[in-house]
Amino acid sequence: MKVIILAAGSGNRLKPYTNDKPKCMVELLGKPILQYQVETLNALGLDDILVVGGYHVEKIKGFKFKIIKNEQYDCTNMVSSLFCAEDFINRNEDLIISYSDIIFEKEVLENLLKSNAPIAISVDKNWSNLWQTRMENPLDDAETLKIKDEIYVRELGKKPKNIQEIEGQYMGLIKIRSDFISEFCNTWHSLDKKDTYDGQDFKNMYMTSFLQVFINRGIKVEAAFTNGGWLEIDTKDDLELYHSLHENNKLDMFIKL
Repeated sequence: MKVIILAAGSGNRLKPYTNDKPKCMVELLGKPILQYQVETLNALGLDDILVVGGYHVEKIKGFKFKIIKNEQYDCTNMVSSLFCAEDFINRNEDLIISYSDIIFEKEVLENLLKSNAPIAISVDKNWSNLWQTRMENPLDDAETLKIKDEIYVRELGKKPKNIQEIEGQYMGLIKIRSDFISEFCNTWHSLDKKDTYDGQDFKNMYMTSFLQVFINRGIKVEAAFTNGGWLEIDTKDDLELYHSLHENNKLDMFIKL
C-alpha cells in the first residue's frame, strides 16, 4: 500500500508558527504534526510513504520517506499537488492520501483500511464537539457532508445552510482501492482544464470538488465513520487551543496522544 501526504501549502493561517517552516513541521506538544502521522502509519505497517512538499520543503527532514516538491505550490491546490506524485502511484496497490495538518489515532486509520469501496474517506460523526471548541460559530468553517443509504457520501465540501446539512466532518484522509486507481488518475486527466470547480480553476481545485466528480458519476464513495480521535491544526488559534487543553488535561476528550 502506498501513502501520499500532501504538504505543499504555505499554512498562512498558522503564522507566525509557519514563518520559517511548513505546516506539517509545526510542533504540537513538542513533536511535529508529520511525526504523529508517520508513527501512526508505521504502527499499521505502512511505510511506503511519499510527501509532496512545496513551501519550505527543505525543512521536511528527519524521516525515512520520499519527498518531492510541487514547484507551483504557491499557485495550485491539493489535487494538483497529489498528481505531482503520479509516478509514485502504483496502479496495483491501494493508495492512502492524507492532508498534512491532521493527527489521527490508529483506530481511525484502521477503520478506513477496512473499507472495500472504490473510494473511502474518514468521516467524524462527532465533529461538532471539536468544532464548537475551536470556534464561536462552527458553521463558519464547516462544510456540507450528506450521506445516503447510511454509509455513502452524496455531497461534500459545499457551504452549509444549516447544521442538518453536516452529517459528519470530512477529515482529509482518503483511501483509493487498487483496481480503481487507473480510473481515479484518468478522471483527473480527462477533466476540462478550462472549467471551474466550485468556483476554483482546474489548478486550484479542492479535493472535495474532485471527490464530488466521482459521486456525480455514480461511483460509490464510502464514509468510514469515526467518533473523534483526531485533530485538525489549521490555524494559530487551533494550535494554542490544543496546548491549553493539554495543560488542563482536556485534550484527551478529542484524541489520545
